[in-house]
Amino acid sequence: MKKKTAAILAALMISTMSLSGCTTDIAGNPIGGSETESSAASTEPSVEVATKNTEPKSITAERKEERAEAEAAAARMSSARNTPAVRVANTVGPAVVGITNKAVARDFFNRRFETEGVGSGVIFKSDGYIVTNNHVIEGARELIVSLADGRTLNAELVGADDMTDIAVVKVDAKDLPTAKFGNSDDVVVGEPAIAIGNPMGLEFQGSVTVGVISALNRTLELSDRRVKLFQTDAAISPGNSGGALVNADGEIIAINSAKLSADGVEGMGFAIPINTVQAIIDELMQKGYVARPYLGVTIFDKPTAARYGYQLTIDRGVYIFRVGLNAPAGIAGLQRGDVILAIDGKEVNSVGDVRNEVAAHKVGDKVKVKYERDGVETEVEITLEEMPQMSNDAG
Repeated sequence: MKKKTAAILAALMISTMSLSGCTTDIAGNPIGGSETESSAASTEPSVEVATKNTEPKSITAERKEERAEAEAAAARMSSARNTPAVRVANTVGPAVVGITNKAVARDFFNRRFETEGVGSGVIFKSDGYIVTNNHVIEGARELIVSLADGRTLNAELVGADDMTDIAVVKVDAKDLPTAKFGNSDDVVVGEPAIAIGNPMGLEFQGSVTVGVISALNRTLELSDRRVKLFQTDAAISPGNSGGALVNADGEIIAINSAKLSADGVEGMGFAIPINTVQAIIDELMQKGYVARPYLGVTIFDKPTAARYGYQLTIDRGVYIFRVGLNAPAGIAGLQRGDVILAIDGKEVNSVGDVRNEVAAHKVGDKVKVKYERDGVETEVEITLEEMPQMSNDAG
């Protein structure tokens, strides 16, 4: 009886082990192969999975994966969720880059040290041309562009224009995603405005903020020059400079340039209209600089004179402090002490007025300048010439 019971128990144990897929005998030894082969067979799949999950991916691969996931998510969205901001983020976002400016400065003890600033840029040609702000690249010893796909490339300066705060840089790359320029003359107050850039640095690269066009043709005085900008309440923070301001159709309508920063002031960002930007881009790519007409005079109005410690007693016009003998104004006979009253019949009572009237013309144009000398008013015709590079003349 004992032998019969033992045989039944042994049979049950063998049967149970076979059903569970185990290939061992009662003592736990492998059946049908060596212990090493069995062990390898049972652990090989888990080793493969661990390798796939822990192998580091390149940043580029991660970005491509993220983009594919974003596109797939957008395809599944309802029409209510798939807003213009979502579409703009997907279509324009890849063309917005980060630009790192590595420059050299000096401390209080005149010791050199390296500084680093980050701004934004927009790819407008697939072979590596990027538009940004002049102040983003100014003084750079080295420029590094961070693409949306995770690559970082060295960039070269093509040209820059301080007056409009526009610059063009180029990276050595092909088939890059590009942004489509719109027509800023068609922009209206109240329409959606979507800003894309890198606020506070590359840690927040590709941030999207949404607002509206708050105003057109806002004129700001920057270093005695007037610039016309769009105003928007889309959040524009340090690092957004040079990034894109986009309409609901996914077209670039402006390049973000400045943010009004003051206590208690929020939601006042400014951007350069894209029609202005395109004209500057064309000249920068052709010449590396923008050719502008000039009179060849250094002039003061009352506020600018006060900044330099002078006190003007004139009631109208602008005072000529210096005139270049070989400059257009000098050739026409203007002298130090003359007061410019009007250009082409328009009164000028500030440095900005003179700059604007001259800037409205082209190199080679003739303008009529009315001026006063010793109480006598005179009008003279002056042919505008191209402003020499690095000139500090006010007119």
